[in-house]
Amino acid sequence: MRYNKFAEILSPARMSRYLTATNRDTRKTMALYRLNLKLSQEFFTVISCFEIALRNKIDERCIIDYGDDWLRNSAQANGVFDNQNTILTKKNINDAVRQLGAHYSHNKLVAELGFGFWRYLFASKQYNAMGRILLQIFPSKPTSTPTTQYNQNYVFNQLAKINKFRNRIAHHEPICFVNAQSVKDSTNAKQHYEIILQLFQWMNINESKLLYGIDHINKYCTQLDNL
Repeated sequence: MRYNKFAEILSPARMSRYLTATNRDTRKTMALYRLNLKLSQEFFTVISCFEIALRNKIDERCIIDYGDDWLRNSAQANGVFDNQNTILTKKNINDAVRQLGAHYSHNKLVAELGFGFWRYLFASKQYNAMGRILLQIFPSKPTSTPTTQYNQNYVFNQLAKINKFRNRIAHHEPICFVNAQSVKDSTNAKQHYEIILQLFQWMNINESKLLYGIDHINKYCTQLDNL
């Protein structure tokens, strides 16, 4: 496809950053756009696997202390989230239960709640309400040092970065540039990738085996840098 038609379909405004980043080389511009899509697809797959692993680890840990139906019970009267500090968490759970209706099961409720919900279980109020047990899903987490506290707040912030990056991909925003600049670069993507791999390792999950055959992020980052 010729570039003019390509840009007409996707919009000149959307393509302007890609065009600037490739010094107006239209062949490279289309190649960069396609590489960004490939990289985004790879990340969405990897983040999906990470999200499922994270919520399952949380679920397994909470079942030990709070029982098989802990999530629904936590939002009921006298449940751990039945207080003013965690009212939104309680609402999110109850909304999801109502949405499932007659099709409710604990496993479906776990799957119904999004990445943001699971991330917020590491926010201070939710973490305290849960009895401060959730860091136990990271048995290989490093010991804190005077300069870096690997506490629940650290995990919350790392998950926030992944969540924001995931939402950027979901809204079809580029991940192949330096922040808000029109300069192609894989650094930002690699940094988020490292966070995901790090948290997999902290959970004692062999990410290489889990993602075998579906993770080509480094490959596309190299192609991006060499374009």
